[in-house]
Amino acid sequence: MKARPKHPRKEIEEAVRHAESQGWRVEVGGSHAWGRIYCPFNSRFCRCGEFCITSIWSTPKNSVSHARALRRAVDNCILRKAGGCA
Repeated sequence: MKARPKHPRKEIEEAVRHAESQGWRVEVGGSHAWGRIYCPFNSRFCRCGEFCITSIWSTPKNSVSHARALRRAVDNCILRKAGGCA
């Protein structure tokens, strides 16, 4: 398996690693974004799927705020808090 490339912004790379540590899948590439993170539960009960996929911007206006938003999407996953019961 090929290792994914690092994000150029330190704060965002740390948030992406946090997502990976919680089981979120990272896909690099795509249109208009550096990549995306995908919730491991992929459930229709998880906030209507609103936060099941989150874009990772390559050059956000504020790297710290974007990294915080990525962590918030991971940490606020309802199914993760419930122990993963989908």
